[in-house]
Amino acid sequence: MFGIGELAIILIVVILLLGAKRLPDLARSAGKSARILKSEARAMKADSASASASGPDAVPGAQYSVRPGEPMRDAGPTTPPRDAEGRPPTSPQ
Repeated sequence: MFGIGELAIILIVVILLLGAKRLPDLARSAGKSARILKSEARAMKADSASASASGPDAVPGAQYSVRPGEPMRDAGPTTPPRDAEGRPPTSPQ
């Protein structure tokens, strides 16, 4: 892989490019990112374990369920109508 000499050269280049003042901030943000990644991975494992425990027909994140033979009800629009520019329509006066 890499020897000590190559790692030292890479470290010197990084220090020259980024500057010594920015290295602690870079290491801190890398640590935070690693912690967030680990916590999200644990949450995904917990979600998949709970989904498999609740049965094969369960859909993760589903708020409502429809029983077989039961008609689906239309909930209507979930967001108010918008015009072409994304603004809500104005009422005529």
